[in-house]
Amino acid sequence: MEEPARPKRALLSVSDKRGLIELAEVLAGLGIELLSTGGTARALASAGLPVREVSEYTDFPEMMGGRLKTLHPRVHGGLLARRRVPEDVHAMGIHGILPIDLLVVNLYPFERTIARPDCSFEEAVEQIDIGGPAMLRAAAKNHADVTAIMDPDDYGVVLDDLRRAGAVSAELKRVLAAKVFRRLSAYDAAIARYLEPPGSDPFPETLTLSFEKLASLRYGENPHQRAALYGVPGERGLARARQLQGKELSFNNLLDADAAWNCVRSFAEPACVIVKHGNPCGVAEREHLEPAYEAAYATDPSSAFGGVIAFNRPLDAALATRILGRQFVEVVIAPAVAEPAVEALRVKPNVRVLVAEAPPAALDLRRIGGGLLAQEQDLADLPGWRVVSRRTPDSAESSDLAFAWHVAKFVKSNAIVYARGHATLGIGAGQMSRVDSARTAARKAEDVGLSLEGACVASDAFFPFRDGVDQVAKAGARAVIQPGGSLRDSEVIAAADEYDLAMVFTGMRHFRH
Repeated sequence: MEEPARPKRALLSVSDKRGLIELAEVLAGLGIELLSTGGTARALASAGLPVREVSEYTDFPEMMGGRLKTLHPRVHGGLLARRRVPEDVHAMGIHGILPIDLLVVNLYPFERTIARPDCSFEEAVEQIDIGGPAMLRAAAKNHADVTAIMDPDDYGVVLDDLRRAGAVSAELKRVLAAKVFRRLSAYDAAIARYLEPPGSDPFPETLTLSFEKLASLRYGENPHQRAALYGVPGERGLARARQLQGKELSFNNLLDADAAWNCVRSFAEPACVIVKHGNPCGVAEREHLEPAYEAAYATDPSSAFGGVIAFNRPLDAALATRILGRQFVEVVIAPAVAEPAVEALRVKPNVRVLVAEAPPAALDLRRIGGGLLAQEQDLADLPGWRVVSRRTPDSAESSDLAFAWHVAKFVKSNAIVYARGHATLGIGAGQMSRVDSARTAARKAEDVGLSLEGACVASDAFFPFRDGVDQVAKAGARAVIQPGGSLRDSEVIAAADEYDLAMVFTGMRHFRH
């Protein structure tokens, strides 16, 4: 393999000027000519570095407010020309094209611009970079001869090669080229998403997804699996929660935290949700957070051990102290944490404390072999219901039916939720049959001494047989909410009437696989 050639010329044009002067000083010290544009050229000149304006080299002025400055054959020819192809070298000589061996270019900060609440459409459009992506694409394509650098964090490794060998290794050039194409893909995807008019089809013919690496994780679901956390540029949500203290978040911590946060933020009143292994094990709504926590914890103290606790109101010191004095907790999440609460939580420095924002509605994406499933998030409110039993639920039962139905939306199928007084009493999740979920939920309530007399029950999908109704009635339930739609609905309704249960049909199911 041929030794990499020593670079003679670099073109620098950056919006992110971190490390620019230090990089340029080393390049100039190695005898590399510096070409530059606009503000970058002025910054280099102000630092006393020798720099040649691109417009001088191309003999073509910048125009159209800077939109047109590097889109010129002398620039792209210098990036694309293959140094070992005689026809390319001949063309360079005829047209006065000089080889550009090193390209340092950032993209206009489009994602950062559109993240500002006051960003106008016109301002966003002006931050769509044209020249930068064109140059980067050219340099990355020709990475055998050109080093393409777009991230200031990569300046160090390039300079290490240059100081050691006077040239950039072929391996590093290829790594940087791949990074360029990944970034360009993400950049274009962000622009495409922004330009989609409101009301556009959320399922286009081509679904382009882009994520940026936020962190390497110690491992995945199990220690033998490698893992990392990625975020969608510009989007909020659990992936970008601010960690105030605690150990590094694990893969499983993040899954449970996301489940807890999605559930708790869906409640209007002060609420607490405790999650273990992706399922709520206790949920309650109260006038204040502390009684909400007490009621949620009472549902299943055993499962709450080592769980994730989420609140939809700021966490105060008294409640933080109560939690730490009572149970082992992996993660605590809230929209804000009062400073005295931060101090109180420091007693247990390993507890992970997150401050999260409510994310905007987005597609729910799930990977399958060779493809991807995409769906709208299940954000639907209770559409109303139809009383199908002889007995109509009273006002208290109606309120608890609505609460239980809301919780069931966040419990993995088959889901059965017993509730009373806007607090869960027993939750059955992930069983292969609905009657087993009903038994599991009742057993859990019995294990902690919670009576199910007068409880309301939510089922995420219809009861296929009357055995599920037999089970909840035996446990003490007085009212049931379910979608309806079974071939045996008449038998199920008849069973409800036998037990004098109130039963309502919603016509909507909440499967969660």
